[in-house]
Amino acid sequence: MEKKYIRESRVVQTDLVLPFDTNNHNTLFGGILMKKIDAVASVAVRRHCRSEVVTASTDSVDFLHPILTTDSVCLEAFVTWAGHSSMEVFVKVIAENLNTGERRVAATAFLTFVALNKSKTPVQVPKVIPETEEEKYLHKTAEDRAKIRKERRIKSKELAEKLSMDKPWDRVSI
Repeated sequence: MEKKYIRESRVVQTDLVLPFDTNNHNTLFGGILMKKIDAVASVAVRRHCRSEVVTASTDSVDFLHPILTTDSVCLEAFVTWAGHSSMEVFVKVIAENLNTGERRVAATAFLTFVALNKSKTPVQVPKVIPETEEEKYLHKTAEDRAKIRKERRIKSKELAEKLSMDKPWDRVSI
């Protein structure tokens, strides 16, 4: 089984926080950050498996501190664990006040991707080799997150079976 060092998947992307990316609180709009998280995570998994990928789930996004227009936003993503065809990616979002240099972890996220071949069927991916203390911790705790993901997916499928497929506008009374 092929293995790759986590560092081989690492991606770092830094951007300014521009006014058109902000919400009514003058902070980075959460949806914009989520788009950036998915994009940087997808580059990390493509580096790891060297094939096409799809986002299977956004497992968690935790917004810890607001990101202001005086900040830059730095996203660091890397593959923390690999199953047969799925990969867990961790994204750390660091906001840096460009006036003072103060840095803070503003958000964290875990996403799961699946590697696909040209026929769009899942393919086997390399396992990961952690090196740093942060990588070792995330790798060690990945199986617990995978179990939670699997349980959540089962519950999501159960919920989907119970949801109405009616047209919502047919249920509205005026």
